[in-house]
Amino acid sequence: VIDQSVTFDTMEKINNALAALQGAFTPYDQVAVFTYNNGPQMRTDFTAAQSARLAAVLEQSKGTGRDPVMGLGGPLAQTTNINNEQFDPNTAPIRNSPGMTFNAPREVHTLNDAILAAAVATTKTGPGRRRVVYVISDGKEYGSEAKQKDVIKYLQTHQISVYATVVGDTALPGMGWMDKFHLPMQMRDDVLPQYVAATGGQIDPEFRTGGIERSFAKITEEVRTQYTIGYYTHEPFIDGKYRKVEVRVLRPNLTVIAKDGYWPDASQNARPNVAR
Repeated sequence: VIDQSVTFDTMEKINNALAALQGAFTPYDQVAVFTYNNGPQMRTDFTAAQSARLAAVLEQSKGTGRDPVMGLGGPLAQTTNINNEQFDPNTAPIRNSPGMTFNAPREVHTLNDAILAAAVATTKTGPGRRRVVYVISDGKEYGSEAKQKDVIKYLQTHQISVYATVVGDTALPGMGWMDKFHLPMQMRDDVLPQYVAATGGQIDPEFRTGGIERSFAKITEEVRTQYTIGYYTHEPFIDGKYRKVEVRVLRPNLTVIAKDGYWPDASQNARPNVAR
């Protein structure tokens, strides 16, 4: 999933790094490509990771990005003001006007919809395949039809992990914590940590092009070098209750990365549940 709703400078870094993405996959991998701006778009259904088709699609998935939305308030917008209000109509940008208003267009970042669309596409594969939604984005979310909690439930029900390379200003140290103070009806600055934690994935913030390129190989290697632990449960799948999962190891000095739990479905009644 490639975010095309980022600012133009961040989009340029993503575009320059995309050529390295195909090399991070093995010939046994299958890849589908989605992009999103005002809504998700499938660029190609699943195809061989080393195919010429994937290389062409990645080239076509390069975007232009968007200019940062900036309001025209403050001292730079009006020549003489007190308490952020124009008091001299003779120096107003529009003569004899008491002030100047500017309604900035609301940004749209349909990340929830894009993750859901990619997740639905992965369910076409058989149960023996490892399902991963890999996102390259700044993590901003606003304007999706799908709710985050519903998308997470879908991911957990179908055993899909979310991995992400976070780009742009969100990748800078200390920026992610600001979303903890989210205001209602306002844009989310970074929703990817919630997706990653809920599905047992990993997140890698990278600000520069070289770091983004290295992140591709780093994340795909982590996906390929995991243990798959299965177990049978005696709980009925029809109760619709969320199942918590806790993975413990006896070996010291290890960090366990696993999903927090899952939602059962009928297909899991015939095979063991897994925690990766």
